[in-house]
Amino acid sequence: MKDFSRTPREQLEKMAAAGETALESVRVLNNTGDNIVGELLRGQGTFCEWNHYPEGDVYDRGTHSQYYYHAHPKDKRPGEHGHFHTFLRPKGMPPRLEPLPIPGYEPPKGENDALCHLIAISMDPKGLPIGLFTTNRWVTGETWYTADDVRTMLECFAIDHTRPSWPVNRWVTAMVRLFRPQIEDLLGERDEAVATWAASHPEVDVYEDRHLEVTSRLGISVDDQIRRIQAALEKTA
Repeated sequence: MKDFSRTPREQLEKMAAAGETALESVRVLNNTGDNIVGELLRGQGTFCEWNHYPEGDVYDRGTHSQYYYHAHPKDKRPGEHGHFHTFLRPKGMPPRLEPLPIPGYEPPKGENDALCHLIAISMDPKGLPIGLFTTNRWVTGETWYTADDVRTMLECFAIDHTRPSWPVNRWVTAMVRLFRPQIEDLLGERDEAVATWAASHPEVDVYEDRHLEVTSRLGISVDDQIRRIQAALEKTA
């Protein structure tokens, strides 16, 4: 369980505000019997494993943030309906960040194509978040940045428009902010897992090794996170 006792009050307040946004997004959908996942999939036709939803992903041309939702075969992800993948593209990144020079990797030609995966959010069959996880490079075809660099990108992620769904866009943005301390930890664990795997499997390219997919994971509860943030804020009052 993450200790918030040393988290700066300013960050706690940002996290608390994100928690309110996440709850509000869920509340307005619940008023019509909907949920985050169902709202995003509305009008998308038959839901098929591996397909991106919505088609073409959600992309904010102002912040250069991006996300999509998809699902793996149920026997591969017990208890999970699907998950969101979140990204940031180069034009939205803080200045002076450079990809890690990975042997054999050829950067994409487009100036804004070297996108970075931030975090994935697991959802249960009821459309509620149950976990966070990071992935190896091959999973999303991302450009690899160090954990420290990805941590600086988290502040930049925001989907600030209404399509395809205002409450879903607000919710995804809020989740990255609400769980930022845990996401930062998971990114560090990601780099450690990759380094450990590379050391024990020197004969393969670790970033392309299909045997290493999920590099770190954590179960989550929005309600518990908000309660613990509020408790930490009360102690700093």
